[in-house]
Amino acid sequence: MDISARVDYAVRAMLILAEAEASGSGPVSIDTLATRQELPRKFLEAIFADLRRNDLVLSRRGARGGYVLGRPASEVSVGDVFRAVDGPLAEVRGLRPHETAYQGVAEHLPSLWVAVRASLREVLDETSLADLRTGHLPDRVQQLLTAPDAWENR
Repeated sequence: MDISARVDYAVRAMLILAEAEASGSGPVSIDTLATRQELPRKFLEAIFADLRRNDLVLSRRGARGGYVLGRPASEVSVGDVFRAVDGPLAEVRGLRPHETAYQGVAEHLPSLWVAVRASLREVLDETSLADLRTGHLPDRVQQLLTAPDAWENR
């Protein structure tokens, strides 16, 4: 699985908004978001347009304006952010996994693609921005992290 720069930047910026929510510090400007995580400002603006369209962030105008989360950090999953900026979690040649069909020896391949999507959902949809910000990840994610080969390249 390739995690795009859009997703990486979006999650990092959303974590800053989650931190601002937790501290009660108010809206955060694009410039602040870009500076704090060393992200390209123009790219971040485009990402935030997608986040705003999906109601994950709200913009506030004015001298102290900027962005805030569209709902509490505990109610925004990493999967929500992923889908808002990059589309579905899993696609096969532009199709959803359950829409694929193969013949012959590959006839069972759609089942594997659906299982891959389900495993992505298990991790990304069950982990909220609040969980990620505090490091209190869901039990299943913690279990995956402690697997003997979890941190090894293959």
